[in-house]
Amino acid sequence: MAAIAFAALGGIGSFSLVDATLFIFGIALAGQVRFDVGAGFTVPTQAVFVPMLFALPPTLVPLLIPLALALALLPRLLRKEISPGWLITALGNSWFSLGPAIVLQLAGDHNASGQWGVLLAALVAQFAFDFAASAARERIYGELVLRELVDEVFPIYAIDLALSPVGLAMAFAARSEHSQLAVLFIAPLFGVLRYFSRERHERLHQLAELNDAYQGTALLLGDVVEADDTYTGEHCKSVVRLALDVCEEMGLDPDRKRNVEFGALLHDVGKIAVPNEIINKPGKLDEREWAIIKTHTIEGQRMLEKIGGFMREIGWIVRASHERWDGTGYPDGLRGEEIPLEARIVSTCDAFNAMTTTRSYRKAMPLAEANAELLRCAGSHFDPAVVHALLRAVGSEEEHPGGPPITESEAAVADASRARAA
Repeated sequence: MAAIAFAALGGIGSFSLVDATLFIFGIALAGQVRFDVGAGFTVPTQAVFVPMLFALPPTLVPLLIPLALALALLPRLLRKEISPGWLITALGNSWFSLGPAIVLQLAGDHNASGQWGVLLAALVAQFAFDFAASAARERIYGELVLRELVDEVFPIYAIDLALSPVGLAMAFAARSEHSQLAVLFIAPLFGVLRYFSRERHERLHQLAELNDAYQGTALLLGDVVEADDTYTGEHCKSVVRLALDVCEEMGLDPDRKRNVEFGALLHDVGKIAVPNEIINKPGKLDEREWAIIKTHTIEGQRMLEKIGGFMREIGWIVRASHERWDGTGYPDGLRGEEIPLEARIVSTCDAFNAMTTTRSYRKAMPLAEANAELLRCAGSHFDPAVVHALLRAVGSEEEHPGGPPITESEAAVADASRARAA
């Protein structure tokens, strides 16, 4: 409707049907070259779209772009990869064409070698219209998270920006040759790009399969831990859920979330090497037994090191999962930000879950006491930023903004509980 209104108000005028057909097929051809970018994909249509703006009346271009994008979907439709209903997405994906067409029409400058300010304004209008349409679409589908949308479209716009000079060069060539057939010169480039796009897609597919294999290995190890000691297995799964909530509160990127998830799931995997009579001992551990318990982080790292790949990173998180902010933890005595952030998150969530669940040697702490204990130990045992993120995640930040006072006797009991939990 917007494109029709624009054409009605501005008038289409005369144009070459051959040129219009050429550009429609050119856009459709570019649409066959799909590059995976972030959570989506992009196509090099910009290289054809730019000369199209100068070869045809600007008022006509927004009417032709949906036809070209629909034509680009036709091969997938014939292969039955999509249903006919997908063709209507060509309309929603064509908003980018309206912005630059309006700028060129208002400027009355349809020359590729015209004023650079007009060309720049047309490019900005393209991104603005496309972003506004994407934002509106996201708002209709659900809650709009502007930051996530910006992260998603930025690499796509960067590629369009890089291809714009190529498209402008095609427009110059067509003008000098007095024929829009010059745009065909770019066809071999599309062939090269298609080859690389397929190769990239295959590599990403292999990477996804490898990631699934790592995740399967981690889940299998988690099941082994649970089979060996039911409490430890359930504890690890609870720590995973809590740790992921903390990741959301702290705004961690997907790679770090993945590391936290695997680190939380496997932080006790080394306990497989610890005798069950020590793990489940109801009484106090002696010095020898405590020394054996403390080796489980090193054993866990060694196990994950043998798997290889990014599990080596998880191994370092597992090794550091019992380090303390003040440097009094084990096995390496790391201090503050020397401890990987992922390990600090796992450590805090591990301690909180240990305090709030019943074990063989003590009953679970009330939630209020566990919250107070976390706050008391923020800056000594735990990273203060992680503590407050955890309290927000469990809905206790407002209840204990500064942490209630704790008596010396309560502190002694809590210290003993932490030692056993470790």
